Amino acid sequence: MLELRPHCECCGTALPPASVEAMICSFECTFCASCVADRLAGVCPNCGGGFAQRPIRPPQLLEKYPASTTRRPLACANG
Repeated sequence: MLELRPHCECCGTALPPASVEAMICSFECTFCASCVADRLAGVCPNCGGGFAQRPIRPPQLLEKYPASTTRRPLACANG
């Protein structure tokens, strides 16, 4: 099950569970769409993989399967 990480691992922007701006790689590294396009050129700085839009978990399932609240260190220089 996806963690639904809470922020962009590049700029720190909040990415709540319903965000359509959240992008993930196959390892669930999480970045905002702006950083993926403008700073990362579509390549994950952690694993070198590509990105896809993170799915949105239906609200009725967030109570049983909550999103992660763990913040990861920022991966971008000048993050």
